Amino acid sequence: MEVVIVPDAKAGGELIAEAMAALLRRKPDALLGVATGSTPLPVYEALSAKVRSGAVDASRARVCQLDEYVGLPADHPESYRSVVLREVVEPLGLTEASFMGPDGTAEDVQAACEEYDRALPAAGGVDLQLLGIGTDGHIGFNEPCSSLASRTRIKTLTEQTRVDNARFFDGDIDQVPHHVITQGIGTILEARHLVLLATGEGKADAVAASVEGPVSALVPASALQLHPHATVVVDEAAASKLKLADYFRATFAAKPAWQGL
Repeated sequence: MEVVIVPDAKAGGELIAEAMAALLRRKPDALLGVATGSTPLPVYEALSAKVRSGAVDASRARVCQLDEYVGLPADHPESYRSVVLREVVEPLGLTEASFMGPDGTAEDVQAACEEYDRALPAAGGVDLQLLGIGTDGHIGFNEPCSSLASRTRIKTLTEQTRVDNARFFDGDIDQVPHHVITQGIGTILEARHLVLLATGEGKADAVAASVEGPVSALVPASALQLHPHATVVVDEAAASKLKLADYFRATFAAKPAWQGL
């Protein structure tokens, strides 16, 4: 696991966007796994700016969802399908044909989970999966004590996660669904490159537990320690509880430019 400490969210977004751009230059039809929420927005803004300037051609890129609410209509502004189309697909100049995600409105939700889990490897596998982290250490919607071998499935959200997400529903927690479809931790670990972005002091404890603590189902993001190519990008505030912060800074400063992220 590589830990990169950046000054702020904008710098983190630019760093990750350049890694995505470099991937697209090597593999124009790369499958990018995207996360939702406010944390990854600087990444999408920086990547779309590169596309607009001609620094990278994303016309053949493909995009896949990490998770989706169960029962929320696909055209609801806060369905993750709508969010990804609005924040990633459209700014990159892509069409819905380049996009894949689970069906949260399916009559048989479990079958939809299994279908999506099969669809990802059938599409060639996820080349780079962008992740956020919850204040309790969750990734995707794999809440604490999720199996580290779990596959795409239905999960019940914790009350804390629903409270955290209420801001996207006009602050009304009653509008936040109780259930989601999420890629499992085992599914996430199959991506070729995992990149986790965390910003703000509120994520500091979760980051420290995930990076420097034991691998544990209690802290789902700690599973990234098991991945051969995992990168954790954190701003100074999110890095504030890391005991090895100085080592991580020195390691990245000495990293050869050719090695990339």
